[in-house]
Parts: sequence; structure tokens; C-alpha cells
Amino acid sequence: MCAKPKLLVSRPLDLSVNDCACPDGGLEPPPRPKHNIVTHSPTHWQIATALHRASLPDEHELVFNPLGFSNVIVLNASASVILNSFVRPHALDAALIPIDLPAEDIQSTLDQLADLELITPVGYLPQLTRSQPHTLTAWLHVTNACNLSCHYCYVDKTDDEMSETTGLAAVEAVFRSALKHGFKSVKLKYAGGEATLNFPLVVKLHQHATQLAQQIGLDLHEVVLSNGVALSRAMLDSMREYGMHLMISLDGVGETHDQQRSFANGRGSFTLVARGIDNAIKYGVQPHLSITATGRSASKLADAVNFALDRDLRFNLNFYRDNECSASIDDLKNDQAQLISGMQSAFAAIEARLPQQRLIDGMIDHSAFNEPHEYSCGAGHNYMVVKHDGDIARCQMQLERPITHVLADDPLLALRSHKQDFQNISVNEKSGCRDCTWKLWCAGGCSLLTFKATGRSDVQSPYCNVYKALYPSALRLEGLRLMRWQN
Repeated sequence: MCAKPKLLVSRPLDLSVNDCACPDGGLEPPPRPKHNIVTHSPTHWQIATALHRASLPDEHELVFNPLGFSNVIVLNASASVILNSFVRPHALDAALIPIDLPAEDIQSTLDQLADLELITPVGYLPQLTRSQPHTLTAWLHVTNACNLSCHYCYVDKTDDEMSETTGLAAVEAVFRSALKHGFKSVKLKYAGGEATLNFPLVVKLHQHATQLAQQIGLDLHEVVLSNGVALSRAMLDSMREYGMHLMISLDGVGETHDQQRSFANGRGSFTLVARGIDNAIKYGVQPHLSITATGRSASKLADAVNFALDRDLRFNLNFYRDNECSASIDDLKNDQAQLISGMQSAFAAIEARLPQQRLIDGMIDHSAFNEPHEYSCGAGHNYMVVKHDGDIARCQMQLERPITHVLADDPLLALRSHKQDFQNISVNEKSGCRDCTWKLWCAGGCSLLTFKATGRSDVQSPYCNVYKALYPSALRLEGLRLMRWQN
């Protein structure tokens, strides 16, 4: 008799810690096709259209439905045999499955395959429906100053900082728009510059936001974005006490990090950043690492990944975005073949160690594998960026192009109504994306990057081929992780 069928299902993580303007839902799964094992209705089922499949060790198989909500799944050999029986459509009848197993085990597996949309009724076309995002995210630029001079930074730095009056008004503006548009939660990202240079204000804004959230009845999430250089024990104690997340930028180990994240005098920052990360862990704050791959650092990504794995930390692998402050530095630009090679080396480092925690959600630029989405980020939908002076922009990379102000009655409405410059449109409106298997996972890539490169918002990302090359490898890694920790 064959081994009992087994399905391992990956469970997506909460992305509230991420530094990006993460897409927040916006899509809902369609009603599951109803099946009845007595009447066998619908009559005929088949393997889902566009199902991604790949072999794994020990006769296991990775399956992923890029048009559905079921995420990464691993099947053992018996489960794969049952799935493969639907190459030719037939009813959900255990008696029709050519495998030596108890009928109840076969039927249970059939029900799982149907529920996970690995098999679907003949003629079934999944139609994901658009829904209201749940979280309004705001980047609060608490200072324009920084203690580093990173080569790819998009901020034209000054010594200006956000005042308490402006900061409190900013928090109130965020909650005002959240209430008007029916959001269930607010996420505040304290940033700069270097947010820790104005940390007393961060604490005051946290206290005010907590009070407003309780009064209005909204959930509150907070993250401090830092370069990690000057994190003090008092700051870390406050973050732990207040339940704030911490994200620290780390682009490599030693010289790799230093050559793009240095002080103004050219001195490297790695030693201080590594100390800041280790101190955060020591004092009870698990930082999330933001790793940016540039033409300088792509070949050394594995070192940064190993640094994170040594400490059991989650991380993002982000791709460099050209900006007005760094456009003249040619060696920051990514060669796509080199970038793919560097990313595959990072994946190999992960495969050699396969951590218990899920990493796929931050593994490829800002591709989000937690759920399908039709927008690449929240810009123009459920995201706002508040400058230190109270002006509000759609994206932190457009700080100098504000659209509204914290004193506006509904800042988010002004951002949503803005129709000039780049537009964060649905992936289904982008040429080159509409018929792509992966469209609901990259959503066409960063709209601002695409607009800068092409002058258009309705085409796919310049990184399109990189995404396509890396997605199968990232999915395979998640499958291997499931096998190690859930078998």
C-alpha cells in the first residue's frame, strides 16, 4: 500500500514590519467551488490552469497556484499521484483514483486539493474581487538629518527636523483620513534621514497615536527605520516597551556594506551597525534587516544573508532604484545578469541552512508573496508620506514633490485624486503584464521606477525579467523549508 497522502501548506506572515509601502490586500478570493462527494457536483474537475509545479527531493513536489490564494504547497508522492489523475477531467470520486489507499484517505485528499484550488471545475475561471484595503500606512519623516552619507540615498539632507506641533498634526491627519475612508488599522513608519536623531519626538508621536487609536477603535502598528549606527539602550528599551518594530539597513558584511553606507568622511559604518543589530537582539528587539542589492553589492548578497541567518533575523532583499541624488554614480546600477547571479547565490546560502521561519515574503525586491495583489505598493491608495515640514507626498522618493499638507481635511483624498506624474495602476492595465503568470505577485513592479525609466505607468518593470528568473527558485526554497520543518 502507498504512503498516506500528505500536503504541507505554507502560511503567509504579517508584513507590518516591512519598510516598503506594502500593498495591503485589495483582493479577495472568489467563493470556493462547492463540491459534493455524493452527487459529484460539479461533475468534472481538472488540474488548475497555470499551476506551477517543480520536483523536490524524496519524491516530493512543489505546487503553487499563481492565480489563487493557496500559497506554497508541498505534496508527497501519493498526493501527487492523486493530483495527476486530474490531467483528464473527472469527478471527485475516490473510486476513480488509481492508487492503493483507503478510500477515506483519497477522499480527504481530494477535498484538500479542491479547497486549495489545485484542482478546479472544468471551465472555472478564478475572478479575484477588489476590496477595501484594511491599513492606512504613513511614513513620518521626523528628520531630514542623517549621521551617514549613503551613496544611493534619495534624500537631499539638511539639519531640519519635524517639530512636535507638526508631528502631532501629522498623526492626527493620518487618523483623520483613516476614519474617513473606513480603514481598520494605521501603520506609522518613523523615518528620515535617521529617525533616531529625533527619537524624543518618535516617543511623543507614539503616545499620541496610541491615544487616538484607542479613542477611534483602530489597530496601531509602528516601525522605526534606522541605519543602526546610534541605537542606544534607552531607545531599544522604549521600542520593546511600546511594541515598536525596528528595521535596520545592512547591505553586506565589512567592506561591502562600507562602500555604499558610510559616514560623510568616507569612514565605514559596518562595525557600528553590526553592534547596533546585536544590541537590539540583546535588549529584546528583533530587528528586521533591509538589504539593498546594487551593482557594487549584488555579488556579495550571500554574506549579508548569512549574517541574518546567524542571528535568526528576517530580512528583505531590495533592488537599487535610481534617483536624482545618485543618478550620476554608475556603478550602483544593477546589471540584470549579475543581479540574478547574486540573488541565486543568496538563495543557495538560504538553502544550505533552511531557517524555520518563512522568508519568501521579503526575498525578491518588493514582491509580496503573502497574498496576491494588483498594485505594486500603496502609493496613491493607502499610503502617505509626511515631510518634516508637514507637506505630504505619495512616495518617500518624491519628498520634494508634495501634493497636500497635514492641515488638509482629508490628505489621502488629495493623494488619490492626483493624476500627474507616475500612476500606481492595476497590473491588469499594464502592457506586458496582463497575461503574465506572475502578475499578481509583482503587480508590475515599482510604478515610480517604471515611470522614470520609460515615461509610462502602463508597462512592466525594468526588473521584469529578473523577477521571472527568480520566482521559481524562491518558491522552491519555501518548499524545501516546509519539508524540513513540517514533515
